[in-house]
This record gives sequence, C-alpha cells and structure tokens, in this order.
Amino acid sequence: MARKKKELPLLEQIEITGVAAEGKALARVNDLVVFVPFAAPGDIVDLQVTRKKHSYAEARIVKFHAYSPLRVQPFCEHFGVCGGCKWQHVTYDFQLQFKRQQVEDNLTRIGKIPLPEVLPTKGSAKQRFYRNKLEYSFSNRSWLTYEQLQSAQEFDCRNALGFHIPGMFDKVLDIKKCWLQDDISNRIRLSIRQFAIDHDYPFFDLKEQTGLMRNMIVRTASTGEIMLIVVFFEPDMERIEALMQHIADEFPQITSLLYIINQKHNDTITDQEVHLYRGRDYIWESMEGLRFKIGPKSFYQTNSEQAYELYKVAREFASLTGDELVYDLYTGTGTIANFVARQSRKVIGIEYVPEAIEDAKENARINGLDNTLFYAGDMKDILTEEFIGEHGRPDVIITDPPRAGMHDDVIKTILFAEPRRIVYVSCNPATQARDLSLLDVKYRVERVQPVDMFPHTHHVENVVLLMRKEEEPAEA
Repeated sequence: MARKKKELPLLEQIEITGVAAEGKALARVNDLVVFVPFAAPGDIVDLQVTRKKHSYAEARIVKFHAYSPLRVQPFCEHFGVCGGCKWQHVTYDFQLQFKRQQVEDNLTRIGKIPLPEVLPTKGSAKQRFYRNKLEYSFSNRSWLTYEQLQSAQEFDCRNALGFHIPGMFDKVLDIKKCWLQDDISNRIRLSIRQFAIDHDYPFFDLKEQTGLMRNMIVRTASTGEIMLIVVFFEPDMERIEALMQHIADEFPQITSLLYIINQKHNDTITDQEVHLYRGRDYIWESMEGLRFKIGPKSFYQTNSEQAYELYKVAREFASLTGDELVYDLYTGTGTIANFVARQSRKVIGIEYVPEAIEDAKENARINGLDNTLFYAGDMKDILTEEFIGEHGRPDVIITDPPRAGMHDDVIKTILFAEPRRIVYVSCNPATQARDLSLLDVKYRVERVQPVDMFPHTHHVENVVLLMRKEEEPAEA
C-alpha cells in the first residue's frame, strides 16, 4: 500500500528577519529556521513549506502582507525563474552590507582568530552588463514557466537558447534579454536562435545526446573586441558553414569567430579542437597599460573593471617597493603576477593548468616583463622546501586559490617560507577562514577588504593581508 504523502504546513504572517547562505532569506518560527528564496528582511509573508527537516525547513512565498523597505523592482523579466541574479529585488547598498557581514561571520565563526574591523565592501561601478563572458545552452526541451503552463497556449516548438534551470540538467530557460553582458551578446544569441529555427537545425537533446546545436560562448573585452565560439554536436559541415557565414555577415564587429564540434557527454571545451572561421583566434584585454591575450580556453576574471579594483587592493596590501621576491600562487594566466611585476624584483607564478601557464608566459612577453618565472603543476607538489631553497624565500606571497582553498601541505610550506606578508585573495570566505586559522601560528590578520565582483548574487571576493607576527603592524 502506497504511503500517504505528509501534507506540509502553511505558515501565516511570518516576518523575514535575515539572509542566509546561498543568498536565501530566513525566518524563525518557534525553534524552526525557515529558508525562503526571493524574500527580503522586513517582508511579512505567508509561506508554503516545501521541505521540512527536524531543525529547518524550506518554503516559498504565497502571499505578501507587507513589503520590506529594502525591496526594489527587479529589472529582468526572467528574475525568479533563471538561476542567476537572485538579489535583484533588494537595494545594491544592502547587498554590499550583507556581503561584508558574510565575510565577517565566516572569518569569526570558522577562523576563530583576532580580526581588525572588516572594511566596507568595494562595490562594482557597473551592476548591469558587467560580465565579459557568458555561455548559453541549446535545448529541445525548454523550461515552461508556471504562467505558461496555466495559459491555454500550445507549445509545439520547445527549442530554447539560454541558461540551465538549477537542478534540471536537461531543461533550459529560453532567454529573451540577459542583463549580465553587453547587449551585443543578446543580439548575437537571438540572431543565431532565429536562424537555427528558420532552417530547422535540431537543438540539442541532453537526455538522448542528439542534435546539432549544443552551446555558444560570447566573450567581450574592455578593448571593444568580441569573441564568439559556437559549439556543435554533429559534424554537419554544410549546415555549420551556412550558420557561421550568416553570423559573419550579420556581425562584422566580431573579432574572433570560432567553432567547435564536441561529441563528448559533457560541455567542457578544454580538450576540444577549436576551428577558426573568421578573424583571429584571440582577443585583447587591457588593464593599466598591460595587454592580455585571451584565447577561447583562457581564464580571465569575468568582471574586467572590478578585477582591476580587486588587483589594486592586492597590490596595495603587498606594499611593494621594487625590491621584493613575490610568489604568486594559483596564478592562472598570470594576471596578478604580471600586474605586480613592475613593482617587484622578481615574480614566480605557479598554476595547475599547463595551458594557463603558457598564456601567462605569453602575456609576460607581450608586456615586456623579463622578471617573471612560471611553473605548471599541482601546487603541493611544486611549492616545496626544495623549491624555496632553489628560488629563494619570498618576501611576499600572493595566493588566489580555488573555492576549496589551499591544501594543508601548501600551508605548511608557506609557514616554512615565512614571507613577511601574505596577501590572500579568496572567492570563498569559508575556506579562507579555515586556512587563516592554520596560518595563525605565525601570522596575524591586518586588513580585510571584501570586493563585489558579482552584483545581484550572494558571491563575494575577499582580500586579507597577513603579517608575520614579529613584524610591525602595517599602516592602514
């Protein structure tokens, strides 16, 4: 006999009191913590519980009784359905305040170390059209919104070009206008979508792994240059040629027009051959007089203008005089290493991805920097006591690890190296806090500066300056 599904409660006249991890708001009902998406502190609402555990629940808003003074009108028609930009409904000032609080809470609760006052979050001058890279997916199973399902409309064509619905690997929301990247990105996407529909190009079926049109990636640069990569699944060269020629004719401003035929079961292109259709196979990015060559597989911070602000904070914290040996850990394509090289005696960058290190070397050459060295390999295997013996003890270490933070062996080697200063750039204050607690045996936290790279999301970058404990405190 089938077990009867337990009916979940409706909670009435509940005040939203705060914001939690992953950007959800929260309320407390007796001893129960309730997580609510798209709510704002100060809202009074009725909540339908959608999931209930012993000490917490998840719920959605079914009715408003009062609106929070923090609320603003979301500017995107896809808000609430698309998985991105979940904070469009609250003021930008509040977003910045919460990100600062998020950093402070993580460093205090997880790190459990003495802290100076956390500085106000550096906001992004652009809160719309700030990204330089977006990837869109094709699907023959478009996500139908609640309103569409309630309408009498028939949906014969379910082709979509947009973003994956969170938690639904095979469903894609058809995007009319995205506010994340320069509007040229929208015009290119809509033109390709229309051409593919008009000419009966099959959109990708993620379950069956069939179809022609798979993905597209748009990269824009502060120099005005544009890269477009169209990813196909089937090697149908006649159709590929027709679409690529259409794009070349419609958008002559595209500097780098490329395509890939990817027949794997995942979307990564790092191991795929890239074909040049028109223009050159890279675009130029610039920052403070430096030029960076960006290829189809290159990593570059996705908010170019705010990346400059982030790197300026890192350089300021490093207090370089021109005489320092700097180690740049997790250097990527060497952007930070090249950015600080002119103020350093020598910079040594280490990164796991060999292709990224080749980009780093090329970017150093392009900018006439002859005081940089780059090494590729697993950080814990490269950065050893022997490596330091060979290259010298660094005066400053700049580290910008992935979300998982630094391996214990890397931290042990840093403690052995004993640089005077460590500048720790992090995209995850929780793992950063864990690492800071391990470094606390020899280092004290001097300055903490959150930087907002991704407006309207809960994500925050954080830069921490650590000083060796016997050193004099840094000047603010």
